[in-house]
Amino acid sequence: MVQGGKRTGAGRPQGSGKYKEPTKAIRVPANEIDSILSYIQRKFYRLPLYHSTISAGFPSPAEDDVADKLDLNELLIKHPSATFFLRVSGVSMVNAGIHHNDILIVDRSVEPTNGKVVIASVNGELTVKRLRCEGKKIQLVAENEAYAPIDISEDADFRVWGVVTNVIHSL
Repeated sequence: MVQGGKRTGAGRPQGSGKYKEPTKAIRVPANEIDSILSYIQRKFYRLPLYHSTISAGFPSPAEDDVADKLDLNELLIKHPSATFFLRVSGVSMVNAGIHHNDILIVDRSVEPTNGKVVIASVNGELTVKRLRCEGKKIQLVAENEAYAPIDISEDADFRVWGVVTNVIHSL
């Protein structure tokens, strides 16, 4: 029914839907719908985080109460628009805790400074290594004694794609 130019009695009663409160339609660009839905789904997917820590030595009594909810995206990804994932192939970084088939979380916005583990392109080939800078000398160093450091010459096509911030691997 229309009264005074406004529709009344249309749809279900206010506050009776899924969210138990009034809702509002908004207009968004069509090309942003997937990213908005993905964001909304991530925000509501939080896992329990318990107060107590777990002993890696002798057992300790655990608390039963949950301290908070933990969102792995918030924990592991500081700059979402600058972050990407790569799967590792090989064993040159095993002493840094990076194993074959691990997934690396790489942040392009982190500055690649001396000692950071980086994803680099050397003459068109990607590699994961520790960056070593001493004066003007640049090296990519493996964390496995079976692999020699890679010296970066001035004429090399060398680019750092990003800094590895986290490693995901199965036990």
